[in-house]
Amino acid sequence: MTKRLNYFATAPLAMEILLQQENYLKEQLSSHKTLLELVKLRVSQINQCAYCIDMHVKDALALGESFERIYGLSAWRDFSFYTKEESQALLWAELITSGAEVSDENYQQMLDVFGSDVMVNLTVAINAINSWNRIAKTF
Repeated sequence: MTKRLNYFATAPLAMEILLQQENYLKEQLSSHKTLLELVKLRVSQINQCAYCIDMHVKDALALGESFERIYGLSAWRDFSFYTKEESQALLWAELITSGAEVSDENYQQMLDVFGSDVMVNLTVAINAINSWNRIAKTF
């Protein structure tokens, strides 16, 4: 097996930009901490990033999330214990992660549930975790 690069040591300024983005998102979405962890976990499941799945399960548990909601996340549509807000965010995360077209209906539903600021910041957060997943899996 080829030894992989330490990406933090190799490109510390690039990693600092990503860490600054994380700090910004934590601040902007501070009233949605658990939702943010659920979204990060779901995206990491889709991308099959074991490192990030492990980290976000632990982070969600530390925030008081239940085991049932964590293990049910991969089939969230079939469980009744996710709120309308959570379901909308998870759908949005799946659309963005898959690269699927975001319909006008999906867009409007997201806007109606979250408003413009949270919608944009949550979209940036989804892109950020996709980036982290790809970096972690590569290196």
